[in-house]
Amino acid sequence: MSSTPGGSGSAPRSDEELRKVTVGERKPHDAPITLVEYDPRWPALFEREAGRVRSALGVTALRVEHVGSTSVPGLCAKPVIDMVLVVSDSADEPSYVPALEAVGYRLRVREPDWYEHRLLKGPDTDVNLHVFSEGEPEVERMVRFRDRLRADDADRALYANTKRDLARRVWRHVQYYADAKAAVVQDIMTRAEPAPDPHE
Repeated sequence: MSSTPGGSGSAPRSDEELRKVTVGERKPHDAPITLVEYDPRWPALFEREAGRVRSALGVTALRVEHVGSTSVPGLCAKPVIDMVLVVSDSADEPSYVPALEAVGYRLRVREPDWYEHRLLKGPDTDVNLHVFSEGEPEVERMVRFRDRLRADDADRALYANTKRDLARRVWRHVQYYADAKAAVVQDIMTRAEPAPDPHE
């Protein structure tokens, strides 16, 4: 499920709705969210996994980005590396899922109604790989949000404070915590500059 800008809706989804997009079993979280202070080792963990993905997929991996809170120096986060993988067609699972499974990734979420998003868990449970198709604007939104938080101290602090407040609550599913951040994410995104058009 989405933990990034433009997520699949701010209204909590029922257990049945979540089960429909989950590959395998989904267990309720029923606990607060554990946040930790920024760890300077996170960029190296991303590079390790990005290398694993690129080696597995070759030219099929059109783009690999570090996104989410672990990609923002100084920001507290769940200790999970969020990555974005861009492929030609994320709905074409046979073109990339078997190769990723061969190096330890597992398909966990299939969301055809939300930008054909797929989520794979890494060989270590501290890695989420979000897969989108080439040209999908959600990728640029995620990168713009990351870049805004990296560049703006006030927005980074606003987001951190919101995360800490929300994390103290008991959440049936971690996705509900992610969805609850939608309002502050949208507020910050109104101040984020669109990515430059590389063709201009």
